Amino acid sequence: MRSRPGRAAAAGRAGLIAIGVSVACTFAVAVAGPSVMEPVLPGRPGQPPWSFGLHPSPYLAVGLTAAGLAAGTLGLVLVLRAIRGGWSVPARAVLVAGLLAATAMTLVPPFGSSDHLSYAAYGRMLVTGHNPYTTTPAQLAALGDPVARAVQDWSGSASVYGPLATAIQALASLAGGTSVRLTVFVLGLANLAAFAGTALLLHWMTRDRPAWQLRAALLWAANPLLLQVLVAGAHVDGLAIVFGVAAVAVMSRARGEPSVRRTVLAGALVGLGFAVKVTIALVGLGLALAMVLRAGRGWRRQWAQLWPPLAGLAAGFAVTAGTAVAIGGSAMLRQSSQASDMVSIGSPWRVIRTIIHLAVTGSAATDIVKAGAVALAVLLAVLLIRGLPPGSGYATVTFALVLAWLFAWPYVLPWYDAFGWALLALVPLASGGVVEVLGWLLLARTAALGFGYLPARQADVTLSAGLGWLQPVIRHGVTPAVLAVATAWLVILMVRPRRPTSAGPVREDPLPALPSRAPPCVLPEAGQKAPPGEAPARGAIS
Repeated sequence: MRSRPGRAAAAGRAGLIAIGVSVACTFAVAVAGPSVMEPVLPGRPGQPPWSFGLHPSPYLAVGLTAAGLAAGTLGLVLVLRAIRGGWSVPARAVLVAGLLAATAMTLVPPFGSSDHLSYAAYGRMLVTGHNPYTTTPAQLAALGDPVARAVQDWSGSASVYGPLATAIQALASLAGGTSVRLTVFVLGLANLAAFAGTALLLHWMTRDRPAWQLRAALLWAANPLLLQVLVAGAHVDGLAIVFGVAAVAVMSRARGEPSVRRTVLAGALVGLGFAVKVTIALVGLGLALAMVLRAGRGWRRQWAQLWPPLAGLAAGFAVTAGTAVAIGGSAMLRQSSQASDMVSIGSPWRVIRTIIHLAVTGSAATDIVKAGAVALAVLLAVLLIRGLPPGSGYATVTFALVLAWLFAWPYVLPWYDAFGWALLALVPLASGGVVEVLGWLLLARTAALGFGYLPARQADVTLSAGLGWLQPVIRHGVTPAVLAVATAWLVILMVRPRRPTSAGPVREDPLPALPSRAPPCVLPEAGQKAPPGEAPARGAIS
């Protein structure tokens, strides 16, 4: 009979092969050229991104994409379980492989949605003197603009992104001119830089713990689901996430009470992320809450020590986020507010809203759903913070807030989950395996959304009769059901009593200026060094 290390090694190798198959399927769909999964990119021949223009059938395009999702999900399960069993490969090799795969995805056209066409149009608006928060691509297209004419699904919607995202889109427009293809390629390069920046930050923050570093590389850089839905989809979310992770990195490297200078920098980084997507403000809330929680029950008595770093965090955020709001104006805030009222087809809230509509009329159903989502997000955040390791650090508390938002909010798309994956890589595997289960729930959620949005396009997309069942069965039925079950499972996981982890007691870094309960069985957060003479228990972070 094969030994446990032997089984772990076999599972690890099989997982890496599955991840390779997933990446190959994803690349094949993109390089094949326009299809039901990939919108046409107008532009001069020979311009990047490049493809063969094979025009694959809907069956082949959707089939390869689905195969990539399935292989990637299986690969992650096998590899992560193998790591827990003691198997390992060099984290740097996995990191490099993931970044090479991301680079390859950037050299071929984006697919999965048509959002990148909208990004190109928003940048074009700014370059041509139009306000992207009050002008729609359809209005610009009516003036004869070739870039705006290429927009598909969101042609009637103004931008919901912050001024920093719009500025990057405008720079891409300046480089691409009237070529949609070249503009999208430059946007892809910016997204690649952000994705790589996040990967390098995670690698650096976990550098003192090889097993944790390998886990971080697999959860982000070489995560086949993210390579497909985020990188190959060329979504702007990566530009926001890198600032959020950088803010966590700044705080996590603090020894003891963070200095005001450090918190100001962290707040400014959160504000820059806010200037891309407003949801990154959750990072700032998480960092502030973590500072209070790390002070323990005596935080009121130590308010004199707490308020300067908290004020610094707020001031740093206020400067950059306030600048973004000043630039975007009330129109930006109005667009963001309107977007928050949307409910995805793949969300369980769509079914709930339909039922509520039977009793109320107008916008009341949407208002009730939004209020319910806020209440659920607060409940999940409280449960997660109470259920995760006591005295948890900045990344753990922030992850709790982000995961609560992802599971509770009515508007869901597969690439939104990238926010959770980035922070999960920094959360220690402690507290009786609860973090590991959270990872499985996030994996199930991302995979379900990935399958549900095959493709995440509507305009000019007609699935053949043989594929017409995908949206009514998967997106309308299976995906909301999986998300509902995952949310219920999350609540049950957080409220049921758990046995202490068997990995052995490992204490988190002491905070001399803000003494807390200093509970046992808490791993140091990624980016923090263990105190001299205290090493993590063997296998505790594998």
